[in-house]
Amino acid sequence: MHASVPAPDERLDTVTAARSGDPAALERLLRLYQPDIRRYAQRHCMISDVDDAVQEVLWIVSRKIGSVRALAAFSGWLFAVVRRECRRLGRRAFDFDPYDEERVDRWLAIHSSDTLRLELVAALESLPADYRDVILLRDFEELTIGEIAARLGMTAAATKSRLHRARVMAREYLLGEV
Repeated sequence: MHASVPAPDERLDTVTAARSGDPAALERLLRLYQPDIRRYAQRHCMISDVDDAVQEVLWIVSRKIGSVRALAAFSGWLFAVVRRECRRLGRRAFDFDPYDEERVDRWLAIHSSDTLRLELVAALESLPADYRDVILLRDFEELTIGEIAARLGMTAAATKSRLHRARVMAREYLLGEV
């Protein structure tokens, strides 16, 4: 039997109680947000790092929940922690940061919105069809990994791997000239 999804007010109350030091509320908070953390990590981490990222983020939340200043900003803070942890794990694994923000910022600064759209289309068109299909299904049609795998006749692991590689290839295409 699945637990019902709590209302936003109930989530806010749980964050408030956890911030004030209530251990039961902290445990509930971690249980409530773990699926969201996992989904977000699956989009931002390498496949092999998802479990480590989720575990580390849960640990960080349990230690630092009291430092969250604005309750309304909790979700944003939480997902920033997930992104940071994914980057840290990626840097550790490959000794580089695949999300070099300075490089991305420079690239964005020299392109207009229309140019960005054209560059994105060109990057997608540069991908082999197998990679282009998986990235379009995930990022534009917003299908789940399971739905994409079923549609393409692949395993979920192969789908994740292909999606990751497609994103890396598109990023290399877009940021190659910077």
